[in-house]
Order: sequence, then C-alpha cells, then structure tokens
Amino acid sequence: MHCPFCRHPDSRVVDSRTTDDGAAIRRRRQCPNCGRRFSTSESASLSVRKRSGASEPFSRAKVVSGVRKACQGRPVTDDQLAILAQRVEEDIRASGQAEIDAHDVGLAILQPLQELDLVAYLRFASVYQSFDSLDDFDAAIERLRACEDEAATAE
Repeated sequence: MHCPFCRHPDSRVVDSRTTDDGAAIRRRRQCPNCGRRFSTSESASLSVRKRSGASEPFSRAKVVSGVRKACQGRPVTDDQLAILAQRVEEDIRASGQAEIDAHDVGLAILQPLQELDLVAYLRFASVYQSFDSLDDFDAAIERLRACEDEAATAE
C-alpha cells in the first residue's frame, strides 16, 4: 500500500477492525518513511455475471427492487425486504465464489422469499422460472402444499 502523503511503496498495519457487520475491514496504517498515519478500507468484492456476459457488482438494492415487484399488494415491509436481501447476499458469499451468475442470484432469492410470503414467492417464481402454463403453477402450488404438510407433521 503506497503512502498517500509521500508515495512510499510500503506501510505498516497499526490496527484492524471489522466494519459493516463484518463485511469490510478498516485498517489503520503508518508509513515507515514519513511516519504519518492513514486509514484504508478493504472489502471482498462480489460480482454478478449477467446473461450478456457483462459483470457488475452485487447490489442488495437490485434484489430488493426485484422482490418488491413480487410483493406488491402483500403485507411485506421494507425492513423484511432488507433482511431478505441481506440473507441472499450472505448465502451467496457463503458459497465462496467471487463471481456468480445472475440466474443463481434468483435461485438464492427463492427460499427466503418462500418463507416470507407464499404469494410473492409464486409471483417471483412464475417469472423467474418461466412458467408457461397453469400446470406449472399447479406443480409449484403442490410443492408448497407438500412442504407445509411436512412442516405440520414435524411439529
């Protein structure tokens, strides 16, 4: 790391702290040449590879925007959407990949959305999984009913 004051090519880390709920690290550094201190921030980047082949940084705001459309008219709060987006990002980061397909982001949204609101889940899944007929909806509803039945018998 170059010193921003004297451009010396080296610096020593004096202190490190996590920020943004552990998503970034703030480091306090000192230049051995001029002795001045400065701060740096490090975070792991997560990129999304679009169908066109282009990459862009992962955005929780885009997740919230896409899910908000499915939740229109449903009793879902902005806080719940923010928590869903955070959970999706944590799940994706847990995979250990620095770049993930946009399709995989959509798949990561499905489970938390199913737990949040079943109608919104069906709306999102119908677009995301390209439902073509009523049979596709019927199959998805049957899967949801089977999951509910399993959960009821487990209690």
